[in-house]
Amino acid sequence: MTDLVDAAALMTLAEGHHARTARAFGTREAGGHLVKVYAIEAPGRAVGEAELAPALGIAADQLALGRRRGSLGLGVVILHAGGDGDYVLVHSWIEGHMSQLAIWTGPAGRTEELRPGRQGLAPCVWEAAVLAHEREAFVRQVLDGTGGAQERVRAWASDVVEGELR
Repeated sequence: MTDLVDAAALMTLAEGHHARTARAFGTREAGGHLVKVYAIEAPGRAVGEAELAPALGIAADQLALGRRRGSLGLGVVILHAGGDGDYVLVHSWIEGHMSQLAIWTGPAGRTEELRPGRQGLAPCVWEAAVLAHEREAFVRQVLDGTGGAQERVRAWASDVVEGELR
């Protein structure tokens, strides 16, 4: 069974795995959408408002035509201050129970140099943990929630994940 696996690469990856911190920065407007804003911080990296501003600009540009693509107006923006660079993920909920994801990448600490990620790039393990929580929050608070749209959106906005991500 393990002859199909790159065991050395897998074990190297496992040995280097560590926790990262997720922080929620509330909800903001970006490109006509209400987005939850998160930061994921690798050891030794920190994200503040100055780092979030360019990420939110990218999100606004990405989401600006969202309604024409069937967007429901809710999304998530993640700025991941990684060990090997910075990443911005812009995730939005669209028609038909679907979602849309764009990933931007660039050198660490230089968010002004972020560019669209290569085709096929997917979230890393830490980013996927935030997006998995957000999927559950969307289902729990919006799709299966109670009350009108305003109450459901308020509940969704307050349902965040923070702390250590493995």
